[in-house]
Amino acid sequence: MIRLEKRSQPSREWSIATPILAVLITIIVGAMLFSAIGKPPFEAIRTIFWDPLFGEFAFYYRPQLLIKAAPLVLIAIGLSLGFRAGVWNIGAEGQYIIGALSGAGVGLAFYPIEGLYILPLMVLAGAFGGWLWAMIPGLLKVKFGTNEILVSLMLVYVAEQLLASMSLGLLKNPEGFGFPGSRNLQQYPSAHNAELIAGTGMHLGVVAALIAVIFAYILLTRHRLGFHIRLAGEAQRAARFAGVEPNRLILFCLGISGALAGLAGLFEVAGPAGQVSIDFNVGYGFTAIIVAFLGRLHPVGILLAGALMALTYIGGDIAQSNLGLPSAAIQVFQGMLLFFLLALDLLTNFRIKFGKSEVA
Repeated sequence: MIRLEKRSQPSREWSIATPILAVLITIIVGAMLFSAIGKPPFEAIRTIFWDPLFGEFAFYYRPQLLIKAAPLVLIAIGLSLGFRAGVWNIGAEGQYIIGALSGAGVGLAFYPIEGLYILPLMVLAGAFGGWLWAMIPGLLKVKFGTNEILVSLMLVYVAEQLLASMSLGLLKNPEGFGFPGSRNLQQYPSAHNAELIAGTGMHLGVVAALIAVIFAYILLTRHRLGFHIRLAGEAQRAARFAGVEPNRLILFCLGISGALAGLAGLFEVAGPAGQVSIDFNVGYGFTAIIVAFLGRLHPVGILLAGALMALTYIGGDIAQSNLGLPSAAIQVFQGMLLFFLLALDLLTNFRIKFGKSEVA
């Protein structure tokens, strides 16, 4: 008989080993998947993980790693604070969209005026838009006890409809010959989130992500609020005795995750994406959930996990172009990473026992 026996306390060794094993198993099963759809498995894996870093055109792809990783890390840091406290914000994608719409709206409202104050105002508007959108599930949970998972997730679809409406209406480029989408912010210097060092991919969004990692680490390890966040996630009754106010903690965690997701949306729309369009959102808000858990909800782990996930994005695009891999196969490959991570995470809290069970 095979049975699971609960550990007296979570295994630190398995906690560290689980993400590494999840990545290795994902690579193995992913290779089998690619083989099943008629693609060379070893070449596909090499293309995804090797070519963006050391391939013939690596000089072009390496800066893309920073561009792809920045929004993932920024969103995942915010989500991880809530997840640690038992506050489940699944709607970061919607907050990302609203942050982009709010920031871009402020920038386009000033067009064609030039001024150094425009981009900072866009940053504030992006953060506020994401925060405001996250406050909807937060206030509903605090006031009426609703489920923040369902409310935040449903608001993603509302945000997507707003994105389509703005692309076709209020933010539509009047000189765009009828095509949906706003003006290109890359052609508006005061509203453009340009590279700080040309050719490196380093822009303000990357700097913000690094700052978020540092502050989250300090918060969780050196600040009383970080202690309350960890305590609330591990033992809610003990947290109440320690003076933690659940409603304030819920609003803080949802607010900070919404603000960071909104910032990610703003930096993306003002930088790499360049404009508000119907297909602006590419799923960063959902992928950041994988990044958060792959990084063990730890700021440094999230930084590394964000780089790894960015690598799969870029390598996946190369594999689609060079090997004809369908985009759905790449998405399944990324999804398997979370699946195996959660499956193996069981061994952190349980150990497998073989043999007959003892009779009381």
